[in-house]
Amino acid sequence: MLLITGATGQLGTAVIQQLLRRTPAHHIAALVRDERKAAPLSAAGVHVRVGHYDDPGTLDAAMPGVSTVLLIAGTDEQRRVQQHRNVIEAARRAGVQCLAYTSRDLRDPATLTNTLMLGHVQTEDLIRASGLNHLIFRNILYLDAVLNFVGPDVLDAGIQLPTGDGRVAFALRSELGEAIANALLDEPRGHTTYHLTGSAAYSFADVAAALSDLSGRPVKYTPLTTAAFAERLHARGVPNALAQRIIGFLTDIRHGQEDHVTPDLARLLGRPPAGLHDGLATLFRLPAPHA
Repeated sequence: MLLITGATGQLGTAVIQQLLRRTPAHHIAALVRDERKAAPLSAAGVHVRVGHYDDPGTLDAAMPGVSTVLLIAGTDEQRRVQQHRNVIEAARRAGVQCLAYTSRDLRDPATLTNTLMLGHVQTEDLIRASGLNHLIFRNILYLDAVLNFVGPDVLDAGIQLPTGDGRVAFALRSELGEAIANALLDEPRGHTTYHLTGSAAYSFADVAAALSDLSGRPVKYTPLTTAAFAERLHARGVPNALAQRIIGFLTDIRHGQEDHVTPDLARLLGRPPAGLHDGLATLFRLPAPHA
């Protein structure tokens, strides 16, 4: 049985949707914090197990009958490593055959500005030290995140970010979930790391150009200095700690941390992943280039 943690989150949902297309529901278990949110999973025949990353007892109770655990990274970045440790240790105590983890694909973690991302590196180290067979999925930045970066008025206001000419090998979250599910079903249980990226890397100037093509309206990309962007965040009332986190994330993009391109995603999907134009057309509900 496959146990998917974070099962009602967006990535967990994408993974389970693909699993349900390919394997009977009774082969799937979902670890959730709120059983009410998992009602559709129960209705589909998925085993729902209630637990929390902070509560080892509930994690132990979720493990019986499970051969493979997919640990979807927690969202509490301050507590994430300890939470992940709790899941890893519960899986080891239960004799789980394989632990899979959704990590991040970064060019050089040793030079990160946003050091909160180092929690993924630390989790990978814990998994390797556990002695469990493992699959590590290093996911590139979701193309879906562009919506958060550029804002809802992008077609009118354009894009103003401190990312310079930095490029990102964006991939749709839905396709990452599909690929992870395929790997859980098809790939050997060894000690394998996948780098799940799009087939090309794009700058935010490319994003602006693609939105211009799709919308028929001129969308301009204006690279800002870090200081100018920080002033904008301050004027919007963004707390300093959050502002520094956002700036660190965007600085890493400018420095090329997200521009790694590999064929792993395409191989696991069995097709090329969505390109920039098709992905943005889906996310912004604009006519696709071939329409």
